[in-house]
Amino acid sequence: MNSLKGRDILALGFMTFALFVGAGNIIFPPIVGLQSGPHVWLAALGFLITAVGLPVITVIALAKVGGAMDALSSPIGKTAGMVLAVVCYLSVGPLFATPRTATVSFEVGLAPLTGNTPLALFAYSLVYFLVVLAVSLYPGRLLDTVGRVLAPMKIAALAVLGIAAFMLPLGTIGDATPVYQAAPFSQGFINGYLTMDTLGALVFGIVIVNAIRSRGVESPRLITRYAIIAGLIAGVGLALVYISLFRLGAGSHAIAAETSNGAAVLHAYVQHTFGALGSGFLAVLISLACLVTAVGLTCACAEFFSRLLPLSYRSLVVILAGFSLLVSNLGLTKLIHVSVPVLTAIYPPCIVLVALSFCWSLWYSPSRIVVPVMLVSLLFGVIDAVKVAELAHWLPTWLTHLPLAEQGLAWLLPAVATLAMASIYDRLLGEPREVMT
Repeated sequence: MNSLKGRDILALGFMTFALFVGAGNIIFPPIVGLQSGPHVWLAALGFLITAVGLPVITVIALAKVGGAMDALSSPIGKTAGMVLAVVCYLSVGPLFATPRTATVSFEVGLAPLTGNTPLALFAYSLVYFLVVLAVSLYPGRLLDTVGRVLAPMKIAALAVLGIAAFMLPLGTIGDATPVYQAAPFSQGFINGYLTMDTLGALVFGIVIVNAIRSRGVESPRLITRYAIIAGLIAGVGLALVYISLFRLGAGSHAIAAETSNGAAVLHAYVQHTFGALGSGFLAVLISLACLVTAVGLTCACAEFFSRLLPLSYRSLVVILAGFSLLVSNLGLTKLIHVSVPVLTAIYPPCIVLVALSFCWSLWYSPSRIVVPVMLVSLLFGVIDAVKVAELAHWLPTWLTHLPLAEQGLAWLLPAVATLAMASIYDRLLGEPREVMT
């Protein structure tokens, strides 16, 4: 029975970490650190729960069922599970997230040097997706290309930034903004939730499991164990990155007090600390961060759709990379405007699916529980999405004032109530004891 060597396990952990850390993960913490002021570590705690805890739990949940999302969604039936999977893969793949990695890395890292012009964006995205294509065509080599080459480069760049944040602080911590004075933990929790890493974890699960299998490991028990270890390594790495970036943002009040986003905070800090090399360093860091994430998304989507369509994995990689190239040239603003409401709607049922997957054995029929709770979370997720899309005037007034609505968590209490009622119903009905994978 084949098993992974220590260096392969470490490379797997590095690869998993590198898949998660995209530009959004680097940009959110600095602005939270800046705006939370003296409450920075309370805000950081909330952020870490949703931006680290949920993705790691999702990786573990997927590993338990073999890595594929359709196995995780088996309680809701094949058709509903397939629809959910297609929506998730398209959303965090070629429609939104993959193109956005190119536009974010361009606008944050390169546009300040070249100018934010359509021609510059096209040239950058063309080279960017050619690299994504070249790496994604060989998924069996991801441990070598990502785990042993790209990931260490990315980690080294992040380490330089993280060490500088603690060793070269710019000044004292400023005052917190009103929202962070009122509820720092809640605000941090919301910002971590909006990183959407749990959706990314649903997609990356099969990439991680396939990387393990590429080394000849076939034992389900070993695959689960290695995936859990990889998830924990990635979680520790994410937490260290976030903590250092919170510190960076909190200490940047003197040079970035008026900025409204994390990219501007990063620019100000790097420029001030590293001088003329600052912008170039940030460009390399953001490009590396986004590139690895794009590779992971492309591999996962090609693997998934190759099982649905009469197209080979390699053909789909070419199609996905080409489509992502075209969409990325719409520009970051349009992409975000369209993607955020969609992701806001589908995120709650995905959280519910992952959380309940650990409890299947508690019920006679998991389907009786998972289906209604996911439906309710989806319904209230759609309500949140309508508000995010600035269409709240279409909704009855009472729907805009639900408990936790201001935190973007209007779905949580209805989902918990539905879970309680469905559990009682399951106990009363008894019998099936469906055996889940």
